[in-house]
Amino acid sequence: MGDNSSSNELLGVTFNQDFGCFACGTSTGFRVYNCEPFGETFRRESNEGGIAIVEMLFRCNILAIVGGGSSPRYNPNKVMIWDDHQGRCIGELTFKSQVRNVKLRRDRIVVALEHKVLVYNFADLKLVHPIDTMTNPNGLIALSASADQTVLACPGLTSGQVRIELYDVQRTKWVHNAHSSPLACMALSLNGKLLATASERGTLVRIHATQDGTRLQELRRGADPARIYSLAFSKGNQPDWLAVSSDKGTVHVFSLQPRSPATDLSSLAARQDNDNTAKNPVSPISFVSSWLPVPYFASERSFAQFKLPEATRSIVGFGPQQTTLLVVSTTGTFYSATFDADKGGNCHQQNLSSFLQKKQVF
Repeated sequence: MGDNSSSNELLGVTFNQDFGCFACGTSTGFRVYNCEPFGETFRRESNEGGIAIVEMLFRCNILAIVGGGSSPRYNPNKVMIWDDHQGRCIGELTFKSQVRNVKLRRDRIVVALEHKVLVYNFADLKLVHPIDTMTNPNGLIALSASADQTVLACPGLTSGQVRIELYDVQRTKWVHNAHSSPLACMALSLNGKLLATASERGTLVRIHATQDGTRLQELRRGADPARIYSLAFSKGNQPDWLAVSSDKGTVHVFSLQPRSPATDLSSLAARQDNDNTAKNPVSPISFVSSWLPVPYFASERSFAQFKLPEATRSIVGFGPQQTTLLVVSTTGTFYSATFDADKGGNCHQQNLSSFLQKKQVF
């Protein structure tokens, strides 16, 4: 396969489950990159057409790919199972409508269509659970990657509602009012215990416990509406951080230190001063909340921030160290940055690497 960089377009970018790698679909195939140290792992490109979705399974040789772009390599209504050791597709799933998203774990393949989410056994590609959703053009789904718990989150049947499937205990939980406007983004922690959601308004991110749907934290990205592109929990059984990227060009990092719902708003600032653990700042005028809208002043601001050179679409993740932030821009740039776990504030850029020179088309 030749080098097609001069005519390549970036169609999609995704991290693998532990943020160790990311894959990008292009108008000529797909590529996989290692994050730390940064470098291209391999590419599979030709003149046969474009790949819009590439979903990795950690670092193994099996990937799920979906055709896309102006000249798709495969029908966009199909999920192709690619074995990179054999250099060919070893299975496929075919649908009546366009595939919007795909998620993998070692025992499941989850496919999002515009009005359905379909769960398959990985071993034999048999359908085990069809789920009806409301209109879901962005293919919102989140799937726990840890072998300990199998948790799936997807939109429900009404605006702002989330459906959570706890497969190990065969129970369905509903977050009926996750947001008052339609969902725009969601993510599960690696072990599936925490769910982060954002709406199309993009001002608030909410953290929910998947076992009972309880809201644990409300995090404020900003006051102006924004399009949330990516949510990511740091790694570990008890993640300490959540990263959020949006079209405003700033990646926000929040501390996951839920406060008691009964905490009096006027005491939040004092509690933060007296507690040595990392806490997100709250409004300095929360004491006037009896006269002003409570949700605005009760929600927590970001602990650390990373400003991108341009307000471009990006996805976020975390490096081997929990205070290392990874950002992949769809203009073809990879960033890594660190933040102070005690003081927060501005992140310090460590790496900037261009991996594709062409402008994104999605």
